[in-house]
Amino acid sequence: KINTKAKTKKRGQWSSKAEFLLAVAGQIIGLGNVWRFPYLCYKNGGGVFLIPYVIFLFACGIPLFVLEVSLGQYTSQGSITCWRKICPLFQGVGYGNLLVLLYANIYYIIIMAWAFFYLFYSFSSELPWASCNNSWNTDTCFEFDKKDNFSNLSIPENVTSPVNEFWERRVLNLTGSVNELGSVRWELALCLLLAWIICYFCVWKGVKSTGKVVYFTATFPYVMLLVLLVRGLTLPGASDGIKFYLYPDFTRLTDPQVWMDAGTQVFYSFALSMGCLIALGSYNKYNNNCYKDSIYLCLLNSGTSLVSGFAIFSVLGYMAYEQGSDISTVAESGPGLAFIAYPKAVAMMPVPQLWAIFFFIMILLLGLDSEFVDLEAIMTIITDLYPSYLLIGYRRELTLLFICVGSFLIGLVMVSEGGLYIFLLFDYYCCSGMTILLFAIMQSVCIGWVYGANRLYDNIEDMIGYRPLFLIMYSWKYITPLICTGKPQQREQWASKMEFILAVAGHIVGLGNVWRFPYLCYKNGGGAFFVPYILFLFSCGIPLFFLETSLGQYTSQGGITCWRKICPLFEGLGYGSQIVILYTGVYYIIILAWAFLYLFFSFSSELPWANCKNSWNTVVEFWEKRILGLSGGIEEIGNVRWELALCLLLAWTICYFCVFNGVKSTGKVWMDAGSQIFYSYGVCTGTLTALGSYNKYDNNCYNMTSFVAGFAIFSVLGFMADEQGMDISMVAESGISID
Repeated sequence: KINTKAKTKKRGQWSSKAEFLLAVAGQIIGLGNVWRFPYLCYKNGGGVFLIPYVIFLFACGIPLFVLEVSLGQYTSQGSITCWRKICPLFQGVGYGNLLVLLYANIYYIIIMAWAFFYLFYSFSSELPWASCNNSWNTDTCFEFDKKDNFSNLSIPENVTSPVNEFWERRVLNLTGSVNELGSVRWELALCLLLAWIICYFCVWKGVKSTGKVVYFTATFPYVMLLVLLVRGLTLPGASDGIKFYLYPDFTRLTDPQVWMDAGTQVFYSFALSMGCLIALGSYNKYNNNCYKDSIYLCLLNSGTSLVSGFAIFSVLGYMAYEQGSDISTVAESGPGLAFIAYPKAVAMMPVPQLWAIFFFIMILLLGLDSEFVDLEAIMTIITDLYPSYLLIGYRRELTLLFICVGSFLIGLVMVSEGGLYIFLLFDYYCCSGMTILLFAIMQSVCIGWVYGANRLYDNIEDMIGYRPLFLIMYSWKYITPLICTGKPQQREQWASKMEFILAVAGHIVGLGNVWRFPYLCYKNGGGAFFVPYILFLFSCGIPLFFLETSLGQYTSQGGITCWRKICPLFEGLGYGSQIVILYTGVYYIIILAWAFLYLFFSFSSELPWANCKNSWNTVVEFWEKRILGLSGGIEEIGNVRWELALCLLLAWTICYFCVFNGVKSTGKVWMDAGSQIFYSYGVCTGTLTALGSYNKYDNNCYNMTSFVAGFAIFSVLGFMADEQGMDISMVAESGISID
């Protein structure tokens, strides 16, 4: 058993079991229960959605919940040092948890800023999103109120509702795209500052303050939810909303997306694999029954999600009834539910200000305890890394202040006029399901196979006096890794033929067409060079080009696995092609670095290679002395040219984000012509096979190949016509055919 007594005294403990239960409940019962679960339930077959949800709950949710809470309680450490204690090889999972928590803290609190903004406006004599009589409303604003109005009025086209205009024009003042961030919305910035101040003082004394605050923040939302539920169920049309919410459609069980949504919701709403549960469990007494606590908390979370659906859809049913519309037209998920659909429904109720205040207080408290518990988890991780330094004096409080101020400053970009786009980017990429699933796999593998599931069972038995249900062990070892790995997504395809054409054209029409072909043409007899060139083009170039693109299209595989599929004996060709591509990628991009440096110098008032007034003098010297700093020989490598290194970094950065992607005389002429065909068409490198593999199976790759080859042919014909001073049609008529 790990001796944690001395450490626990320094770190502190929950004063009671209730503090732990309320803190965890406050963390896992958040906005996702209110605005995500009900919508997923309606979208994925109503009550049928509960079948995959319950399966995932018992197969993954509860086992992982038990794993994390018990791990924290056993080690009395945060999510980095706990892994360092039981399996140092996997402490990277803890660092990943810390990074995700930092990202989540920065963007999640923005919702609280929006909620504060709405709450303050809810005290107005008339809700500002209920009418079109405000300064921010446009001429297209139309008040959708009672269903009688729809039969008596002709509704103009392209109208917007006042609640949409309040959200987009008054709250966000939303710009056209992420490229237009605009200025900071200072009212929202002040709301964001208020949210951070509240979070800071909830956490500043550690679990001593957090444990007391959760008595209010974790329980009062239930009071608000109960009030809204009773009010919603008494409204006309509520029964229709409930029917839409839970009416079962058993055919949806065959849809893989339904199962994917259920699994994602379990991981999302239980805060699994983020490190929070480990941190909160680490403040428990050693003999606390974390196993029972985990099961009760999971069932409470799921029950809250189900009840929230009744509260939300009863009100949405009322709104659909009032408007005489179908509920599918008003049901939304995420911020759209909290800040558009529900406020719109509230505006139709008697005494709308009261219900708006109740709703946004509930939203604020649900977001608040999730936010500051996340913040407590971050501080737990950091202080456990450096306890001898941070647990002295006010260093912990100052570290917390630094994190809050830094997060607030970063968050200002999300309360700018284009901040919603940044918020959505954080939500989609920084804290996405893929990240959480990866951490879940790593945790399960570590406990199930490296540290040992039986060993952790022994640890849990040492803490609570008995071993958990054996199915949880099997979940750690087999079920969770298998489910999290899941079925691979279907291989992507080009959206259109034009994408394929442009991708291949971009690959084959490169620098070789600009600086190699003209030189070879001049060097090898001018127009006479076209005779061997055309012969090689039609005898080797186009056939190989067609072979590779059709091979990729037929197998839908890359340069290695396509050969494995049709002829495993020649799989080595794919590996060879891969090595060639790697080598080419390393050296070819150096040319881009040189080009970038020349490009930057081209913005000078006078081109630096055009005169001899510089320290490097002539054009040749500009190339050798200024650009390259060329040494005397290969044995004198010299220093790195940092300007070129930065240009190289820029080139690699651009490439990364684009790809989320013979004999003497006569013999030499023929060799040059043949090599130019292979060089400029990119054949035998595996690239054409890979590009062709994304085509639809019935795409006409033969015609496409000839069409793309035409780019190279006519670029050459254009060059020859220019050299001869002739019209290109005359060149084509003189015997050089492309058919």
